Amino acid sequence: MTRTTILPPERVTIVGVLNATPDSFSDGGRFLRRGEAPDVEFAVREARAMIEAGAHWIDVGGESTRPGAEEVPALEEIRRTRPVIEALAKHLDVPLSIDTRKAEVAAAALGAGATIVNDVSGLAFDPALAQEVARHEAGLVLGHLRGEPADMQEGVQFEDVLTEVASELRSAVQAAEAAGVASERIAIDPGIGFGKELRHNLVLLARAGELRERVGRPVMVGPSRKSFLARITGDEVPATRDTASQAACAVAVFAGADAVRVHEVAGARRAVQIARALREARA
Repeated sequence: MTRTTILPPERVTIVGVLNATPDSFSDGGRFLRRGEAPDVEFAVREARAMIEAGAHWIDVGGESTRPGAEEVPALEEIRRTRPVIEALAKHLDVPLSIDTRKAEVAAAALGAGATIVNDVSGLAFDPALAQEVARHEAGLVLGHLRGEPADMQEGVQFEDVLTEVASELRSAVQAAEAAGVASERIAIDPGIGFGKELRHNLVLLARAGELRERVGRPVMVGPSRKSFLARITGDEVPATRDTASQAACAVAVFAGADAVRVHEVAGARRAVQIARALREARA
């Protein structure tokens, strides 16, 4: 990866979600059934379709981090994701990221062709992950998460969610830089749906630009198909939440977000194009 910012300022970056899991909340099992090897040809087709729809990079995950999810052993996570990343790197000419909390999984993915690590725990789960990112001169997205996916929705408490999330993400950025990750290769993610209640998610989306200013790094948001949207719209089935997801992404981009991580790319691309145009008109 060249020494340029991980999220170029001249665009809103669209990150397409590709879950190599049997149990992710929205799309688990699409090309990997429990105990089976991933269908890499299907994964390549899915990724290519997202790129044709406007995705700038593809984020591959092998461990569900939905509320209540149990930890997946690193070797199983590697078994799910490394063949997919190898195939995508061979057939596609876009950046690939690995969605993982584990240094061992990150190392395998970066060796297979990924150039970015998306750590939802913000280095809290495995601080050694930052050293692997630095060693490969890769990009790093630091997410905000208190606790573990298995228990993160229990006892959620914030006095001032924006201030607290900004402070904890600043600490994560400092830890990454101390491990040797270049500042321009770091982005942050407020962790929408990760240990937050509805009101917390709404504040973080509506004030994404303030989070960017407080931490000093570009912001990626990932509200796509998450359950907090159903609290507002009543759409209980995740796949029916794309319109709500697009609205949430558009608001976040209008507020200052630099990237969105989504399951359905084409509609999100249009939504954030309008949001960016409006943001520029406001400026």
